[in-house]
Amino acid sequence: MSALIDYASARIIPGLRWAPNVLGRRLADGFYDLFPLDDGRWGFFLGDVSGKGVEAAAVTALARYTLRAATVYTPDPAAALHNLNRVLWQEYREDARYCTVVCGILTPTPAVGGFTAVVASGGHPEPLLLRADGSANYQCTKGRIVGAFPTSQYTNTTVVANPGDTLLLYSDGLTEARTGSSETTDGRYGTAALARFAADLAPTNAADAVAAVTDLLSTFGAGLTDDTAVMAISAPR
Repeated sequence: MSALIDYASARIIPGLRWAPNVLGRRLADGFYDLFPLDDGRWGFFLGDVSGKGVEAAAVTALARYTLRAATVYTPDPAAALHNLNRVLWQEYREDARYCTVVCGILTPTPAVGGFTAVVASGGHPEPLLLRADGSANYQCTKGRIVGAFPTSQYTNTTVVANPGDTLLLYSDGLTEARTGSSETTDGRYGTAALARFAADLAPTNAADAVAAVTDLLSTFGAGLTDDTAVMAISAPR
């Protein structure tokens, strides 16, 4: 398994912390980005493209470009996913190419030292919010996979992070890793195990959260059958 760590190119959000990583053998189907908007807010997304190889890389490039352009033009995550859905459907409907993605707009709240994030999801695993009090909870985000249907509806959810909280995004390569778990019928790692892992990790920060997930993935060995993208955003205490 190889790992691509991109801390050197990480944007600096005033008062906050950000850390990303993509792990796997191919590194073509997992993607993420964080970028500033004109009004002091930040756009971000993390996604996973179906398929492998050159075809997946082409979809990844199109998804990254479309999401970033759509978010800059209209800072609304649900609208950005709707735009991406139309683009992928028009371009790849004959080839059944699609992706899952979570997309958001982050607004720092310097008065209290945290941030709010308006988030929308297209078939992607629910983000986890690791709180300063040691709890960890999934943030409810629902929506169809992107590019598989001609019309899909997406909705925004607001996440409020206070000082010491960390928002963790990840792709399903993590929860679908085959670990021989007795908790799931097919022996995959699963969402319940991840929730416990996150609760044990909290409170934490972005860099430590990504490092801990990276270490966890390394224990799965051959059970990690898909590339996994991970991204965390934290508000320091």
